[in-house]
Amino acid sequence: MTNPSPARRHDARPFRSGAVLACAALALLCSACSLRLLERPETQEPAESAVTDAPAAAETTAGAAGTAEAASTTATSGATGTTGTAATTEAAVPPTTVRDCSPRASAGEIALDTADAVTLSFDISRTLYECADEVGLALAWSPEAIVSLAGHDLRGPLLLIESWSSADLMAEIERLAPERIVTAGFSEQILERRLPGFAIERVPVDPQTTLPLSDVTYERVWIVAGAEHAAVLGALVQPLGGAAVAAHADMRALAPAEREMLRSAVHVEVQAELEPEAAWQLEVVRRGAELPGGGLLIFDRDRTRRIVAMYGHPSTSQLGVLGEQGPSEGVARLRSIAEGYDADGADVVLAFEIIATVASAQAGRDGDYSNETALDDIRPWIETAAANDMYVVLDLQPGRTDFLTQAKQYEELLRLPHVGLALDPEWRLKPGQVHLRQIGTVDAAEINEVVRWLAELVRTEALPQKLLVLHQFRFSMITNRELIETPPELAVLIHMDGQGPINTKYSTWDALTGEPDADRFWWGWKNFYDEDSPTPTASQVLARTPLPLFVSYQ
Repeated sequence: MTNPSPARRHDARPFRSGAVLACAALALLCSACSLRLLERPETQEPAESAVTDAPAAAETTAGAAGTAEAASTTATSGATGTTGTAATTEAAVPPTTVRDCSPRASAGEIALDTADAVTLSFDISRTLYECADEVGLALAWSPEAIVSLAGHDLRGPLLLIESWSSADLMAEIERLAPERIVTAGFSEQILERRLPGFAIERVPVDPQTTLPLSDVTYERVWIVAGAEHAAVLGALVQPLGGAAVAAHADMRALAPAEREMLRSAVHVEVQAELEPEAAWQLEVVRRGAELPGGGLLIFDRDRTRRIVAMYGHPSTSQLGVLGEQGPSEGVARLRSIAEGYDADGADVVLAFEIIATVASAQAGRDGDYSNETALDDIRPWIETAAANDMYVVLDLQPGRTDFLTQAKQYEELLRLPHVGLALDPEWRLKPGQVHLRQIGTVDAAEINEVVRWLAELVRTEALPQKLLVLHQFRFSMITNRELIETPPELAVLIHMDGQGPINTKYSTWDALTGEPDADRFWWGWKNFYDEDSPTPTASQVLARTPLPLFVSYQ
């Protein structure tokens, strides 16, 4: 090479209307509507809903529980025979009744029928609880207090307060007959005045508190609009084995814990209006296959993932270091090669970059000046990569045929979540050309044919994002580069794979990355053991701007 001249099925049904209460199972079934947090009413008296200025330590105020008393009766028997006998009999103490206050249904059996959080909290309480050991109370407009209470592991429903004057509130507390009321966000004076005679436990409000994660499968997970909505709904349904997740612009970018919620849930209900791309992205999350190193996006601007690869062909050492050993030995060697590439805090993923089609000096039987490697010769490397949490890139050197024609020959392998594709324009010949007499070239139009086909494969198979590498070390190698499409199914990366003196490589890098379209792509760097002088070190590579996220060795 030379240097340049200057993406399980889920239940997403709408909510049904009506409610059914049966002896065998209780469920709340209704029409869908979005959950909203109530705004603080202007007529609410500040003293009636005052929130403590400083978090209070958990404490208990006076309250008494009823006790059972034993009673005895004295009875005198009549005379029997010739002698009258008096007998005293103590009545047996009735056995203490143990209340079963567990929910009468799970999140898998309910659907939401409310436009506000207060109504939802009371609906859940009335439908699912005959009694409660504890009742949680929080202001409906305080997500921090609601989540703080949910983190307390309540043994009963969480009721949200809009106003202390609500008759429903006191009626529901009386019906549930809790042993204790657990609160967050209220002053001690308010509680003493409004809840006299109850045992009260105050939980401090912690703005940093998040809902604790369950270690069991969620019955139902709701996708709602906004993080506050998700926090409130999640707090209300958590005791029932339910959870809530805020819709994301790219559902694949959800946090690992949220992806696991959606993946493990028996049912997923979508209440938010998702972006057009979100439906198939949700299917990717639900399907569960992730990339080596975790996640569903190859590169994420909130997380640095760097792929370090060995380049070559399995059958020969003449085309790169990959062919100098077998797959298992290659893993061990790669670990050594990758040392230092995590110096900036990046998560390093190892990879095999395999030349799947090799540029040939002879036309061959099909006349395309390219030798296609059999899938069975590549498969052991792919299997070894999967076993070691590694990525694989299949590299195409098509000669006189086009990139899409060759890519389709490896569709079976590209359906795997840890296999990506690379296009090498250096070896793309025009009619009448042969290799090594000129540097090949390809136009954006031909690249886009591959982009669309590969993106559709990702979408159809609900695969994680797939890497598409475009090799370039001269401007002429890719014409109309600014027209290359970069759909969300793919991470399109330009790989500067020039060789030679290090300062010349730096100049090539600066030229290619200095174009106006550079920020549309991710960027990669290539090191040569024999042709570079000297071979750049990891620290020298990481000093480049933009930051190289794919580094290969030949």
